[in-house]
Amino acid sequence: MNHKISLFALLFFVLISCQNENEKRKAENAKEAKKKEVIFNNISKNWIFIDEPINEISESKINSWKEWREFLQELGYKPKKTIGAFQKKSAVISKKAMALNNNIPPEFNQPHIKSRISILITKIRMLDLFIHLNKIPDDKVVFLVGEINKELISLERQMDKVIERSKIPKEEGEADFLKMLDTARAIPNSAPPLDQNIPKIE
Repeated sequence: MNHKISLFALLFFVLISCQNENEKRKAENAKEAKKKEVIFNNISKNWIFIDEPINEISESKINSWKEWREFLQELGYKPKKTIGAFQKKSAVISKKAMALNNNIPPEFNQPHIKSRISILITKIRMLDLFIHLNKIPDDKVVFLVGEINKELISLERQMDKVIERSKIPKEEGEADFLKMLDTARAIPNSAPPLDQNIPKIE
């Protein structure tokens, strides 16, 4: 009889323990779901990119520079519903940003423009990295969205300056002078060392 009572007590404690474990797991799941919801809402609220050209120059380039046009279009589509949608969108934006290195219009194929494109790509890839982490640092994602917008403005203003400078007429002989400067830069500053086998003339 005592054996049956002990067995019953043991089963009772096991059931109570399992019930407590289930309640604990449910509470943890609810807490995790709430945390994910907060992260999603924060990212969703702040996922606002400059997807329109800020000047006429950039707008005119949309027609001729296919990669730039597709990149801005991709920025304009905001994901909805899940964090997974934001992760997919981030990966696509990163891919479109990488393509900006292709077919750069000749007038913009300059070191200072290319370096700004590289900075923009780096920040977009960082955004893509952070949003794919298991524990998403939503504050860093939001910060990078702002940084990407700054880089977009900076790049478009630089494009604007390039076009404005190209409109300034060159003075007579300026082109020849610039060509001469480039040639002078190509000539080494120091003379090559003398061949030791040639006898010196005294």
